[in-house]
Amino acid sequence: MNRWHLALLAALCAVSLAACRGDETVSAYGGAGKVWKLVELDGIAVSYRATLSFPEPGQLAGEAPCNSFRGAMTVPYPWFEATDIVSTRIACTELNAETTYFSALTTMTLSEVLGETMILSTPEGRSMVFTASE
Repeated sequence: MNRWHLALLAALCAVSLAACRGDETVSAYGGAGKVWKLVELDGIAVSYRATLSFPEPGQLAGEAPCNSFRGAMTVPYPWFEATDIVSTRIACTELNAETTYFSALTTMTLSEVLGETMILSTPEGRSMVFTASE
């Protein structure tokens, strides 16, 4: 085998090993297969509907008070990082709540799944509490 073949073989092995590791995000640790409904933000009960789900490894999606959204979530559990969020652009009376939701979601850095409860938080004491819904 020449050097080019060895380099190609090494690259293929590296890709195969990465694929075998699988999902290490919150979705692999109890977050997948559920729609998480926001029930509390920074210790205060929310009155609007906002959800979060993990449809595929490395992805997140949901419904904010006005718009649906999707994004990326690729850091390993228990870390949390919502990135590349895109949403529809429908106006409604809950736009302030939606801005608050997205702002909070993108600042969360830790995740914990405890059965039917998921808590996202920051070291500074911010938190989002979700419960699994159907």
